[in-house]
Amino acid sequence: MAISRKDEARLLDKDEAALVEKSHHPEIGSLDDKALADTIKRIRERRDRAREIGQRQRREMRGKAKPQGAKPAGDNLGTKHKMAVLAQALKRLNSEQTRRRELSARQATASGMQRAMELKAAASAPKRPSSKTADKGMKAKPSKKNEQITDPREVGRVSQQIKKAQAKRDR
Repeated sequence: MAISRKDEARLLDKDEAALVEKSHHPEIGSLDDKALADTIKRIRERRDRAREIGQRQRREMRGKAKPQGAKPAGDNLGTKHKMAVLAQALKRLNSEQTRRRELSARQATASGMQRAMELKAAASAPKRPSSKTADKGMKAKPSKKNEQITDPREVGRVSQQIKKAQAKRDR
Protein backbone atom coordinates (compact mmCIF):
# COMPACT_ATOMS: atom_id res chain seq x y z
CA MET A 1 0.00 0.00 0.00
CA ALA A 2 1.58 3.27 -1.14
CA ILE A 3 1.29 6.18 1.24
CA SER A 4 1.62 9.71 -0.12
CA ARG A 5 4.04 12.20 1.39
CA LYS A 6 1.09 14.32 2.44
CA ASP A 7 -0.32 11.41 4.48
CA GLU A 8 3.15 10.71 5.91
CA ALA A 9 3.41 14.30 7.14
CA ARG A 10 -0.04 14.01 8.72
CA LEU A 11 0.76 10.75 10.55
CA LEU A 12 4.23 11.64 11.86
CA ASP A 13 5.60 14.27 14.22
CA LYS A 14 8.27 16.73 13.00
CA ASP A 15 11.29 14.63 13.98
CA GLU A 16 9.89 11.48 12.43
CA ALA A 17 8.82 13.35 9.30
CA ALA A 18 12.37 14.69 8.88
CA LEU A 19 13.78 11.17 9.27
CA VAL A 20 11.32 9.68 6.80
CA GLU A 21 11.99 12.49 4.33
CA LYS A 22 15.64 11.35 4.24
CA SER A 23 14.46 7.97 2.97
CA HIS A 24 12.95 9.42 -0.21
CA HIS A 25 14.75 9.67 -3.54
CA PRO A 26 16.75 12.86 -3.79
CA GLU A 27 17.81 12.91 -0.13
CA ILE A 28 18.71 9.23 0.17
CA GLY A 29 21.37 9.59 -2.52
CA SER A 30 23.06 12.47 -0.72
CA LEU A 31 23.47 10.56 2.57
CA ASP A 32 26.90 9.10 3.22
CA ASP A 33 27.20 5.55 4.55
CA LYS A 34 27.53 6.58 8.20
CA ALA A 35 24.52 8.91 8.03
CA LEU A 36 22.54 6.19 6.26
CA ALA A 37 23.33 3.67 9.02
CA ASP A 38 22.42 6.23 11.68
CA THR A 39 19.11 7.04 9.96
CA ILE A 40 18.28 3.34 9.70
CA LYS A 41 18.95 2.89 13.41
CA ARG A 42 16.79 5.86 14.40
CA ILE A 43 13.86 4.90 12.15
CA ARG A 44 14.03 1.30 13.39
CA GLU A 45 13.77 2.56 16.98
CA ARG A 46 10.76 4.72 16.08
CA ARG A 47 9.08 1.83 14.23
CA ASP A 48 9.61 -0.51 17.18
CA ARG A 49 8.17 2.08 19.56
CA ALA A 50 5.10 2.53 17.33
CA ARG A 51 4.70 -1.25 17.21
CA GLU A 52 4.81 -1.51 21.01
CA ILE A 53 2.28 1.30 21.42
CA GLY A 54 -0.01 -0.37 18.87
CA GLN A 55 0.21 -3.68 20.74
CA ARG A 56 -0.56 -1.95 24.03
CA GLN A 57 -3.55 -0.16 22.48
CA ARG A 58 -4.88 -3.47 21.11
CA ARG A 59 -4.64 -5.01 24.56
CA GLU A 60 -6.45 -2.00 26.05
CA MET A 61 -9.25 -2.27 23.48
CA ARG A 62 -9.72 -5.96 24.30
CA GLY A 63 -9.69 -5.22 28.04
CA LYS A 64 -6.54 -7.24 28.70
CA ALA A 65 -4.50 -4.25 29.95
CA LYS A 66 -5.21 -1.16 32.02
CA PRO A 67 -5.43 2.14 30.10
CA GLN A 68 -2.14 4.07 30.14
CA GLY A 69 -3.46 7.47 29.12
CA ALA A 70 -6.23 9.73 30.39
CA LYS A 71 -8.80 7.70 28.50
CA PRO A 72 -8.65 4.14 27.17
CA ALA A 73 -7.68 3.56 23.55
CA GLY A 74 -10.66 3.38 21.21
CA ASP A 75 -8.73 2.24 18.15
CA ASN A 76 -5.15 2.03 16.98
CA LEU A 77 -5.48 2.87 13.28
CA GLY A 78 -3.27 5.95 13.53
CA THR A 79 -0.55 3.97 15.23
CA LYS A 80 -0.83 1.16 12.66
CA HIS A 81 -0.52 3.63 9.79
CA LYS A 82 2.40 5.35 11.48
CA MET A 83 4.14 2.01 11.89
CA ALA A 84 3.49 1.23 8.20
CA VAL A 85 5.02 4.56 7.12
CA LEU A 86 8.09 3.94 9.25
CA ALA A 87 8.38 0.36 7.97
CA GLN A 88 8.28 1.55 4.34
CA ALA A 89 10.94 4.15 5.07
CA LEU A 90 13.07 1.49 6.72
CA LYS A 91 12.61 -0.78 3.70
CA ARG A 92 13.77 1.99 1.34
CA LEU A 93 16.82 2.70 3.48
CA ASN A 94 17.74 -0.98 3.78
CA SER A 95 17.44 -1.37 0.01
CA GLU A 96 19.74 1.59 -0.54
CA GLN A 97 22.25 0.19 1.94
CA THR A 98 22.19 -3.19 0.18
CA ARG A 99 22.56 -1.51 -3.21
CA ARG A 100 25.62 0.40 -2.01
CA ARG A 101 27.15 -2.71 -0.47
CA GLU A 102 26.68 -4.68 -3.71
CA LEU A 103 28.08 -1.80 -5.76
CA SER A 104 31.23 -1.63 -3.64
CA ALA A 105 31.62 -5.42 -3.88
CA ARG A 106 31.33 -5.24 -7.70
CA GLN A 107 33.91 -2.46 -7.80
CA ALA A 108 36.28 -4.44 -5.57
CA THR A 109 35.90 -7.49 -7.81
CA ALA A 110 36.48 -5.41 -10.94
CA SER A 111 39.59 -3.79 -9.49
CA GLY A 112 40.91 -7.23 -8.45
CA MET A 113 40.35 -8.55 -11.95
CA GLN A 114 42.08 -5.52 -13.43
CA ARG A 115 45.07 -6.07 -11.16
CA ALA A 116 45.20 -9.75 -12.12
CA MET A 117 45.21 -8.82 -15.81
CA GLU A 118 48.05 -6.35 -15.22
CA LEU A 119 50.08 -8.97 -13.33
CA LYS A 120 49.47 -11.52 -16.08
CA ALA A 121 50.57 -9.06 -18.76
CA ALA A 122 53.67 -8.15 -16.75
CA ALA A 123 54.69 -11.78 -16.20
CA SER A 124 57.54 -13.15 -18.30
CA ALA A 125 56.81 -15.25 -21.36
CA PRO A 126 56.80 -19.02 -20.81
CA LYS A 127 60.00 -20.96 -21.52
CA ARG A 128 59.96 -22.48 -25.00
CA PRO A 129 62.45 -24.96 -26.51
CA SER A 130 65.11 -23.29 -28.62
CA SER A 131 64.98 -25.86 -31.44
CA LYS A 132 62.27 -26.18 -34.05
CA THR A 133 62.18 -29.98 -33.97
CA ALA A 134 59.31 -31.75 -32.34
CA ASP A 135 59.72 -34.02 -29.38
CA LYS A 136 58.58 -37.64 -29.43
CA GLY A 137 55.15 -36.52 -28.38
CA MET A 138 52.31 -38.75 -27.29
CA LYS A 139 52.41 -42.48 -27.68
CA ALA A 140 50.08 -44.09 -30.18
CA LYS A 141 47.26 -46.01 -28.61
CA PRO A 142 46.10 -49.13 -30.48
CA SER A 143 42.47 -49.28 -31.44
CA LYS A 144 40.26 -51.59 -29.39
CA LYS A 145 37.79 -52.13 -32.24
CA ASN A 146 37.58 -55.64 -33.71
CA GLU A 147 39.13 -55.94 -37.11
CA GLN A 148 36.50 -56.50 -39.80
CA ILE A 149 37.30 -59.38 -42.09
CA THR A 150 34.72 -58.64 -44.77
CA ASP A 151 32.96 -55.56 -45.97
CA PRO A 152 29.40 -55.33 -44.53
CA ARG A 153 28.06 -54.58 -48.03
CA GLU A 154 29.49 -57.88 -49.22
CA VAL A 155 27.65 -59.75 -46.46
CA GLY A 156 24.34 -58.21 -47.54
CA ARG A 157 24.97 -58.98 -51.19
CA VAL A 158 25.74 -62.63 -50.50
CA SER A 159 22.73 -63.19 -48.23
CA GLN A 160 20.46 -61.63 -50.87
CA GLN A 161 21.96 -63.90 -53.50
CA ILE A 162 21.30 -66.96 -51.31
CA LYS A 163 17.70 -65.86 -50.76
CA LYS A 164 17.10 -65.56 -54.53
CA ALA A 165 18.70 -68.96 -55.22
CA GLN A 166 16.50 -70.64 -52.59
CA ALA A 167 13.38 -69.02 -54.08
CA LYS A 168 14.33 -70.41 -57.52
CA ARG A 169 14.66 -73.92 -56.15
CA ASP A 170 11.35 -73.75 -54.28
CA ARG A 171 9.36 -73.04 -57.44
